[in-house]
Amino acid sequence: MNFGIIGSGSWGTALAKILTDNGQTIYWWNRNEATIEYIQSRHHNPHYLSSAYFDTQKLHLSTDLSLVIENSNCIIIAVPSAYVNDTLKNLSPKIFENKKIISAIKGILPDENLLLNDYLSKKFNVRLQNYFAVLGPCHAEEVAAEKLSYLTFSGIDEIVTHRIATYFKTPYLNTIQNNDIYGVQFAAVLKNIYAVGAGIAHGLDYGDNFLSVLIANSADEMAGFLRKAGIKNIEVGTIDQSHRTIGHEHQRTNYAASVYLGDLLVTCYSLHSRNRSFGNMIGKGYSIKAAQLEMNMVAEGFNASKCMHMINENIKADMPIANTIYKILWEGLTAKKGFAIIEASLL
Repeated sequence: MNFGIIGSGSWGTALAKILTDNGQTIYWWNRNEATIEYIQSRHHNPHYLSSAYFDTQKLHLSTDLSLVIENSNCIIIAVPSAYVNDTLKNLSPKIFENKKIISAIKGILPDENLLLNDYLSKKFNVRLQNYFAVLGPCHAEEVAAEKLSYLTFSGIDEIVTHRIATYFKTPYLNTIQNNDIYGVQFAAVLKNIYAVGAGIAHGLDYGDNFLSVLIANSADEMAGFLRKAGIKNIEVGTIDQSHRTIGHEHQRTNYAASVYLGDLLVTCYSLHSRNRSFGNMIGKGYSIKAAQLEMNMVAEGFNASKCMHMINENIKADMPIANTIYKILWEGLTAKKGFAIIEASLL
């Protein structure tokens, strides 16, 4: 399988490391020629995960997006969700024909208010059978440090999903698979919103006791949304040991402990979490613009809070935490007043 990667941020760089560590030669798109020249000469990305070094003989680096796609039969899209439309807008409508697409995006496209699979179906006629999502819990920084991590691969074709996952399994990375494409993607979007909230709480000087209650209730709120949206397999602790899938003697039919709860916890607690860092600055009194400029990276939870607020107008799930975070980020509600509302909702 020939892999192409669209995006050279921290997550795209981490996935490039995983694949090349497994001996794969990849095509890798970067919009900046100077960055490409740096990687070729210095063997690492100067802007992200600079501790991760590459065998450049395994890299075909290019600023030509069409070239990268045409030379790959499995395309990983790893740009921030807010930039997807701008990145892909000039491509031929048939360029993804007969290609496998892996979403490494943990967000929702704000211009379209769509998950990536729905956007690709609308713009490029990509069938859901050819679409796969890769999710955590997994921070790029820990992949670079080769600390044991877990990736969840989701696709409705179980055989192909397993085949793709095998290319990413390393001594420092285990893989899990499922077929819940919509559930895992919505969970990834929501956990970023709640991580912003956890950061705001930290910035407001709430302690660990409150934070634990906030995150536990966020998990419950997430499950409520997913349940109303028709998603199954969202309860931690329910395991069918009789179910067997390809490559796993006993694959859990309920994987909530990892891809739902695990990803939520690491994103809310970890110092690597850009959403938590963004929220922390908001809690300390930074304006939205100042926090964005200070980070110089995209916090997916910012746009996600607005997108999910709009989506939930149809789903009508009870989401007081996510709704309050939206009001803080988009409607001018102060962090202090917003968390007074959240406090009351947790009683």
